Amino acid sequence: MLLTTILAFIFVLGLLIFVHEFGHFIIAKRAGVKVERFSLGYPPKMIGFQRGDTEYCISWIPFGGYVKMAGENPDEEDIKGEPYEFQSKSVGARAAIIAAGPVMNFITAVILLWVVFFFSGMVVPNSDSTVIDSMVPGGPAQEAGIMPGDEVVAINGQSVSTFPEMAEIIHNHVAQPVVVKWLRDGESHIATITTISEEVMDENGEKKTVGMIGVGLPTETVPLGFFSSMRQASATFGSWIMEILGFLKGLVTASISLDNVGGPLLIAQVAGQTASQGFSSLLFFTAFLSVNLGVLNILPIPVLDGGHLVFLAIEKVRGRPLSMSKRMVIQQIGMALLLLLMIVVTYNDIARFFR
Repeated sequence: MLLTTILAFIFVLGLLIFVHEFGHFIIAKRAGVKVERFSLGYPPKMIGFQRGDTEYCISWIPFGGYVKMAGENPDEEDIKGEPYEFQSKSVGARAAIIAAGPVMNFITAVILLWVVFFFSGMVVPNSDSTVIDSMVPGGPAQEAGIMPGDEVVAINGQSVSTFPEMAEIIHNHVAQPVVVKWLRDGESHIATITTISEEVMDENGEKKTVGMIGVGLPTETVPLGFFSSMRQASATFGSWIMEILGFLKGLVTASISLDNVGGPLLIAQVAGQTASQGFSSLLFFTAFLSVNLGVLNILPIPVLDGGHLVFLAIEKVRGRPLSMSKRMVIQQIGMALLLLLMIVVTYNDIARFFR
């Protein structure tokens, strides 16, 4: 399991870093910018080779990567104003180079989703049934003796024939006992189960507390064709974007706790879990993470791609860039915020490990 987790983590993170940096790299090349280094990981360098003007390398610190372009920073002493330098290009060309990283993450996510839907089909819930498909290990339902394949027929004496009917009653009883009746091989069983309380997001993106007993509704796999797979991939991508934006809004308004934010250790854990469920599950998780990475990078935070795009927008409006002193102050604030976020996610990862 540990080896699977390590390999899955390397695959997921390596792929996402590569496509992001390749986006910057390929658009810079097409714009005529000299790329001095393409690195997966941060220094110190592990291995590398030179081809043409570019050094390609893998570095020891794995949580990111970078493309070093000639004349990239306006404070570099060796800027000569050559046409192949980044700062010599128009605002539009520079913006395209910067935006290409997140855009590649979005394109990668859609492609991976298409692959999953086309080759594995789409798993859809069968809400017109109350047959239990999955269980939360150690959850209230499992402790009460319910097993996958059992059919719930009544909650608190009220007959239920669909999963939403059953869920509505259970959700309304937060940390309260409910009487559950179910059938197994035609034999009736009954038990009083105390629900656990969980916070979930409703259809409006608002947080609410509901009761749960730890059961999953039945599902079925529906095969999809070439174009229907692409439509479903695009729809899933769009829904993820809205969910991520809603999550970020919740963090800003403090309606969602920072405890829900995870870092590399959480990514490794989930990657290992999804890899054990099959390659399609790992690709699905990779697509979701790619969307998250793309959205994170276009946030208007200095030192991130979105922050650089804001600087370029200001330059376009003013007709000249901000002074280096102002840029440095803003970037230092952005770096401090980013470091603070890294500390928080690292703490959350470690705290989860000991729970």
